[in-house]
Amino acid sequence: MGKPTGFKEFSRAVAPYRPPKERLLDYKEIYTEHQDTKLATQASRCMDCGVPFCQSGEGCPVYNLIPEWNDLVYQNRWEEAFNRLMKTNNFPEVTGRVCPAVCEGACVLGITESPVAIKNLEFAIADKGFQNGWLKPNIPSFRTGKKIGIVGSGPAGLSAAQQLNSVGHLVKVYERADRIGGLMMYGIPNMKLEKSILDQRLEQMEAEGIEFITNTDVGGTGLNGISMSELENSNDIILMTTGATKPRDLPIPNREGVGVHFAMDFLRANTKSLLDSNHDDGMFISAKDKNVIVIGGGDTGTDCIGTSLRHECKTLVNFEIAPEPPKERTENNPWPLFPRVYKVDYGHEESAEVYGSDPRVYSISGKEFLRNDDGTLRGIKTVEVDNNFQEIPGTEKDWEADLILLAMGFLGPEHYAIEELDIELDERSNYKAEHNVHKTSNPKVFAAGDCRRGQSLVVWAINEGRAAAREIDEHLMGSTTLE
Repeated sequence: MGKPTGFKEFSRAVAPYRPPKERLLDYKEIYTEHQDTKLATQASRCMDCGVPFCQSGEGCPVYNLIPEWNDLVYQNRWEEAFNRLMKTNNFPEVTGRVCPAVCEGACVLGITESPVAIKNLEFAIADKGFQNGWLKPNIPSFRTGKKIGIVGSGPAGLSAAQQLNSVGHLVKVYERADRIGGLMMYGIPNMKLEKSILDQRLEQMEAEGIEFITNTDVGGTGLNGISMSELENSNDIILMTTGATKPRDLPIPNREGVGVHFAMDFLRANTKSLLDSNHDDGMFISAKDKNVIVIGGGDTGTDCIGTSLRHECKTLVNFEIAPEPPKERTENNPWPLFPRVYKVDYGHEESAEVYGSDPRVYSISGKEFLRNDDGTLRGIKTVEVDNNFQEIPGTEKDWEADLILLAMGFLGPEHYAIEELDIELDERSNYKAEHNVHKTSNPKVFAAGDCRRGQSLVVWAINEGRAAAREIDEHLMGSTTLE
């Protein structure tokens, strides 16, 4: 423990984002430069608890060695901190940017004070590793000859691929999109995760011997389709990591027609056009000069807000069916549970900068999309709801909108990839496989990530990918050295 009294002497301070007026002009990352001295001060607040709840079941899903690398940062031993971080987390450069920091919610210091700025520290350690060349390919010294096909290249698939490759298996990752990365590539906007960061990591993985196959739709019937049975016959094991990509719809009157889009269609097209042509190809859903309504909160809703603002939308409103969260923890949300409290994310801050107020409207539900005689969208009729989501009579209201984005979460995986195989589903339509076992009803098929557990966090997908890799290695070899 570098400074036993650090948590008494210093207050929590997190690195600020770039000013809203500045960052709204581009799609560059919203973050500011890391400042080593300030980070060392923040690291000194870590109390090196006897029981570090940041690593508990309510804390970090990948069990990051948080007190250890906090102490190393305080001592200015950054490379050692990076090595400790890489022992448990395959992609800290991603989680340090986009994770909601469940570890901070479980920080023991958070019982009486504000928690340690763990996310900032992880972010800085990961970036130091990239910038100083500490991230090097880990090429296995031998090959087992076992072949593993991984379907889906999101964080679960990539973490599993890296783990399995490290013990000598031959790994191919199949992705239906034109770029590897899944949610990290096309689901998270560039201003939150610069894609060159992913490219650097993927170059490392290719150097390690992992083969990436893009534009290949496993189970699809189009020109780029490949049958699941073909994949099964050419591999010893298949790992499904396709994510939970079936969006929750809003089946109210006048749903069909132009102007209403799923959030992920909006975000995916925007990022692809940005990467392909800096938006010159026009192949994206534009919010420019439109009255935009985003239905649904969470990270996806916030990303729709931030993207619409960068398109220079005319107006912007964000509907949330839940009531406004409290400013502080309530009795039914005690430490070390993740704090369900009111937060202002980057998109809310940017919207307030442009329009003068937070865009969120709480306890509201859509009743009917409003369209002109020619079918064009003109708005939506809503009604207020109580805490039990029951409609409150007399509260109906019409809202003007040219573009409505549905960011209400996901229902589970698309099933076409497994139609020709005997794979059992659970009651939520996910692939049925026990956590830390990951074997489906088909003995050659394992499942991990959102397609198994349901919509969740990037850090949980990494957890699942690592766990599935361990189980697959033990299944194939009879024992395993994977953590």
